[in-house]
Amino acid sequence: MGSSYFLSSVIKWQSFTKLKLFSLFCVFSLSLNGVASFDSDKSVLLQFKNSVSDPSGLISGWNLISTNHCHWNGVSCDANSRVVSLNITGNGNYRGKKSGGGGAILCSGDSIELSLYGFGIRRDCKGSNGILMGKLVPLIARLSELRVLSLPFNGFLGLIPSEIWGMEKLEVLDLEGNLVSGSLPVSFSGLKNLRVLNLGFNRIEGEIPDSLSRCDGLEIFNIAGNRINGTIPGFAGRFKGVYLSLNQLGGSLPEDFGYNCEKLEHLDLSGNFLVGGIPSNLGNCGNLRTLLLYSNMFEEIIPRELGKLGKLEVLDVSRNSLSGSVPPELGNCSALSVLVLSNMFDPYQDVNGTRGNGLLDHLSSVNEDFNFFQGGIPADVMTLPKLRMLWAPSATLDGMLLSNWDSCDSLEMINLSHNFFKGEIPHGFSRCNKLRYLDLSSNGLYGELHEEFRVPCMTVFDVSGNALSGSIPSFYSSSCPPVPSTIEYPLNVYDPSSAYISFFAYKAKAGSPTMSLGRNGEISVFHNFGDNNFTGTLQSLPISPVRLGKQTAYTFLAGDNKLSGPFPGILFENCDGLNMMIVNVSNNRMSGQIPANMGPMCRSLKLLDASKNQIAGTIPPSVGELVSLVYLDMSWNLLQGRIPSSLSQLSGLKYLSLTGNRIVGSIPSSIGKLQTLEVLDLSSNLLSGEIPNDLVRLRNLTALLLNNNKLSGQIPSGLANVTLLSIFNVSFNNLSGPLPSSNNLMKCSSVLGNPYLHPCHVFSLASPSPDSPGRASEAQSYTSPSGQSQKNGSGGFTSIEIASIASASAIFSVLLALIFLFIYTRKLSPKSKIMGSARKEVTIFTDIGVPLTFENVVRATGSFNASNCIGNGGFGSTYKAEISPGVLVAIKKLAVGRFQGIQQFHAEIKTLGRLHHPNLVTLIGYHASETEMFLIYNYLPGGNLEKFIQERSTRAVDWRILHKIALDIARALAYLHDQCVPRVLHRDVKPSNILLDDDFNAYLSDFGLARLLGTSETHATTGVAGTFGYVAPEYAMTCRVSDKADVYSYGVVLLELLSDKKALDPSFSSYGNGFNIVAWACMLLRQGRAKEFFTAGLWDAGPHDDLVEVLHMAVVCTVDSLSTRPTMKQGFVVGKGPLYLCFLGPHYGLPVGHAFDGSFFLFISLGSRATATIMRTNFTSFSCKQ
Repeated sequence: MGSSYFLSSVIKWQSFTKLKLFSLFCVFSLSLNGVASFDSDKSVLLQFKNSVSDPSGLISGWNLISTNHCHWNGVSCDANSRVVSLNITGNGNYRGKKSGGGGAILCSGDSIELSLYGFGIRRDCKGSNGILMGKLVPLIARLSELRVLSLPFNGFLGLIPSEIWGMEKLEVLDLEGNLVSGSLPVSFSGLKNLRVLNLGFNRIEGEIPDSLSRCDGLEIFNIAGNRINGTIPGFAGRFKGVYLSLNQLGGSLPEDFGYNCEKLEHLDLSGNFLVGGIPSNLGNCGNLRTLLLYSNMFEEIIPRELGKLGKLEVLDVSRNSLSGSVPPELGNCSALSVLVLSNMFDPYQDVNGTRGNGLLDHLSSVNEDFNFFQGGIPADVMTLPKLRMLWAPSATLDGMLLSNWDSCDSLEMINLSHNFFKGEIPHGFSRCNKLRYLDLSSNGLYGELHEEFRVPCMTVFDVSGNALSGSIPSFYSSSCPPVPSTIEYPLNVYDPSSAYISFFAYKAKAGSPTMSLGRNGEISVFHNFGDNNFTGTLQSLPISPVRLGKQTAYTFLAGDNKLSGPFPGILFENCDGLNMMIVNVSNNRMSGQIPANMGPMCRSLKLLDASKNQIAGTIPPSVGELVSLVYLDMSWNLLQGRIPSSLSQLSGLKYLSLTGNRIVGSIPSSIGKLQTLEVLDLSSNLLSGEIPNDLVRLRNLTALLLNNNKLSGQIPSGLANVTLLSIFNVSFNNLSGPLPSSNNLMKCSSVLGNPYLHPCHVFSLASPSPDSPGRASEAQSYTSPSGQSQKNGSGGFTSIEIASIASASAIFSVLLALIFLFIYTRKLSPKSKIMGSARKEVTIFTDIGVPLTFENVVRATGSFNASNCIGNGGFGSTYKAEISPGVLVAIKKLAVGRFQGIQQFHAEIKTLGRLHHPNLVTLIGYHASETEMFLIYNYLPGGNLEKFIQERSTRAVDWRILHKIALDIARALAYLHDQCVPRVLHRDVKPSNILLDDDFNAYLSDFGLARLLGTSETHATTGVAGTFGYVAPEYAMTCRVSDKADVYSYGVVLLELLSDKKALDPSFSSYGNGFNIVAWACMLLRQGRAKEFFTAGLWDAGPHDDLVEVLHMAVVCTVDSLSTRPTMKQGFVVGKGPLYLCFLGPHYGLPVGHAFDGSFFLFISLGSRATATIMRTNFTSFSCKQ
């Protein structure tokens, strides 16, 4: 018994000992593993450090000396010293303009460029003062406890290692703003806990994989600013934040996107190629706060279901092809603070390097918007209680402005410019105490401004281009809120509306005159009252005293009105309280004299335009004390005296115009000291003496206009060496001697009216009368200088010659008296066709070297005699007029009564007069009165394209000529659509509106005239929408036109240019109703009979490839779908080389290629085998009609 008990005790003791030893072993082993893991994480970090370049020393503290890696910069650990977060934000700048080599994102909390992107992900991108560069290494995956891998705005490049895609515990992968390439992985099965995937602004390609849908915990998906193509998967709607902007995504937004989107708060699809309509089921996304759809190709209407989004704060649908009315249901979006319906700013101007594709970058930078809405903005929308910004310029909105503004306490910015609003500006605007930006320019507003408007507190107030009247009041200016800096608005997840307001305020300032003349840090205040009917005297400048200060740049524009009173009046009272001042009061009725103390009054004056007033007296020497002056225009006033030599003290002066005055004396040689001077216009004065040789020192001079004076002597030979000088005119002076040798500058047209200049002595016009400066007499002298020399060299007149001269003088005096009597009686006759009781004025945009008055224009056309008529069109008849020997112009006599009121006509024509392009007919000037309207164009001797096509059968036409004509018209349309602000729609592109010169250069005419038609003709008339056969099909349904309607018409013109058929050729009748040249081209292409389309001889002359490619191009321009039909900018790259177009698909029955994403594309060029890729699409709605 005892031995048995002892043995049992021994066994128990041994078992206990073993258990204890085992426990101790386990504890020891765990300890060793912990130390090993500790050392392993540290080792991985050190290896990571060795794999990257760290020029700024961001991780220089990572070393063996520092024992605890958890204290290293960017490293966070858990309780067991395991690395759970690696977070190093650089200040990288890799892929934008600012770096000069390729990247757009500057990581800084003050970076305005980011204001429209990423505010739902991070509050800012402010990081360290350094950057890491290199490749991502697979060993990072050995940090097995890592939850956060965040290395944004550094210089990591290459592929993301597959090992990283398998890190099971990783919750945040943030590599935004690097140079990472490759594609997203086929499988995301390894990232089971991923919540944030932020790969924005890299170089990632390919499609969004379906396997991403298996990341059940994913909330934030940011792949913006890459090269992602294909379509948007429906499952993306279940995430919390989706950022897919600035990619190459196409197709339509899937219907199921809005079926499982209860969590969705931020959706940014901007800057892609999405087509179709905006899905109405987006209204199911009840938590949506930001919806950014701008810069796509969405069409149809804004769905009213969006009104169910009660939490929506920002809605931007601009830069699409939307139409219809603005749904009043948006008034139910009670949280809405920013509504952008159209936008002429380029949202991606500073980030357009992100796509890595030059042509796509080029497309994204176009300042255009194709939304064409109907009606006005519903009252329920305008009175949303939290609305801070309403932006809808050039959106074709109309109607009256809302009268009730009781709920505008939050409004800060309103832009409704370039629309068709009418009526008075409502008094209710005065209740909007926070309103600091109001742009109502270029509408049809009338009435007077209310003095209660808080204009002095506004940084932007623009009512130009309307029909407002009355005086410019002394506005109420009590306390004004401070002007917020564009960087004061936080770029964060909580306030996306502030990010928008910051961006638009920044862009508005960037486009103001003060930015080109001032500094970025200035507060810019811009008040524009120009181009209205304001009268009376200015009582005070509409700027609040609290806005005055050395950091304020003030622009006051009131030109093209009927303001009176003395100059400068109150204009410069507070000038020295500003850092910079810009003033334009041109084309008014201001009188008085320039004050003697002008210089000390306003040393901060940068620009002064007081041209076309009635300012008299002399130019005081104190003007030379305007030390900041860059631009001075006092032309067409009543100034006398001499040009003060003190002007040479204006060291920064770039533009000086004193034309059209009565200034006498010589040109001061001291002007040659103005080294910055670019334009010098002293024409149409009474200047005498010689042209100073010192002018040749003006190396920046681009324009020198001294015509219509009394200058003598020779033209300084050194002017031929002023390399930038491109505009030169010294006509109608008394200059003599040889012309300086210059192939381009010294042309006979620039020296007319100088009979003693050699070799230009074919004829000369008489110099202008001193009583009418700038208007040459109609009398003409044909005596050559050589003839004069012989006469003068005869030694005097004989008695017979003296008697003959005396007799001739007496006869001439009698005839002159009879002529004056005849003209006087004609003036009194009420039946006079040429001269009425009212003054007939001709406004000139382009000086052609000879005078253009109402009388000599009418006389040159033979009182618009039918024998001088060279064309008839929808707007009137065109007449050929020889103003003086060898000087021909074309006069388009408009049908009075078809056009808008005189004031609106003047405003529109002045806009057209500013348009200049090598392939546009030049609008030289115009006359408009209640009884007569005509436009003056340059004359083109080659006729129009319609005549060219008709006569082509009688002569062989080289393919290169047709190619050039096609290019010329494409360039002209691209200029009107993409470079004019606001853009100009032609609305009637057809062969008869395309003119040719003797060298077959093509010029587009009648541009912009459709907008001048009266309101009774603005809908459903061919006078507005174009000519049957050339009108785009969508006009029949909407009665509205867009730039794509011009593209359609251009396509029809191309088809006529290639074939011997007209748009509605009689031979098409056998095919049935509605068959036209477009259907014929489609039919022949589908049947493989393209050869039969071309006019006789053209196919045989070749080249066949180019001919077929142009035919393809023309057909694509005429597709029915607006979303598929290219714009001139999308479809064409117009320059010195070929036209490129890439817009075809398999439904044409044409040879196509396959893109790597499975979509179709076809490379097409005009006149070249070079290729370019502009867009890929699946072409599901792309077909040629039978």
